[in-house]
Amino acid sequence: MNELIHLGPFDLAVAAVLVVAAGCISLAMRLDIEKRLALSALRTVVQLGLVGLILERVFAIRRPIFVVLILAVMIFFAGREAARRSTRRYPGIRFDAWLAMAATCLIVGTLVTQVVVGVKPWYDPQYVIPLLGMILGNSLTGVSLCLERFLEHLSARKHEVELMLAFGATRGEALAGPMRAAVRTGMIPVTNMMAAAGIVALPGMMTGQILAGAPPMQAVAYQIVIMFMLAGANAIGSMIIASAAARRLVAADGRLRSERLGE
Repeated sequence: MNELIHLGPFDLAVAAVLVVAAGCISLAMRLDIEKRLALSALRTVVQLGLVGLILERVFAIRRPIFVVLILAVMIFFAGREAARRSTRRYPGIRFDAWLAMAATCLIVGTLVTQVVVGVKPWYDPQYVIPLLGMILGNSLTGVSLCLERFLEHLSARKHEVELMLAFGATRGEALAGPMRAAVRTGMIPVTNMMAAAGIVALPGMMTGQILAGAPPMQAVAYQIVIMFMLAGANAIGSMIIASAAARRLVAADGRLRSERLGE
């Protein structure tokens, strides 16, 4: 088995040339994204560097309290980012986003780490943090897309929903179409990724394990688990955020609370 090739500061500096090239293309084509690109690159280095230092410490200590705290912080920022990406707002949107991210992380993460992979002890940070981080990172996109689609439908076609409610439709009946469309939208990124896996691109988990020297078929097995994990996470997270938003914006008596929906 080949040893992992270690990268040093010089290697990272050489890789940074690619970001500089992207900035030059932006200047040449007047894309006006070079400042944002530079800031994003700087944030990537700083944030990942800090995470690396923290994880090295957590891996060395191996105490459940630190693992739980890190996961809580990750869920907090994932929920905040999911709510922030929506162009429309309603009272309680952040709480609903946190609920969706936390429930998704707990349900899917527990199944994968404790049943499929069988992590021992249950809080082993080497497995738990990366796997749940992938769940949060990918379901964040699905949840934000689902939320945006659902709120857009209620804003643009609120009269249709109000008409159905006026004719006696329940909240579930009036919002069944918008919720289906929203959840379907939230599932688009992961279904596209699954369709292209192995043909167009080698996914991240598989590539990382192969670079680390793992047998290709073992890397494939892990990647299949990851793909199925992300599909479930996106579906569950999208369903929860759509249901939570529906309860906030449609009262139990069948009245659409359009005044709560703002830009």
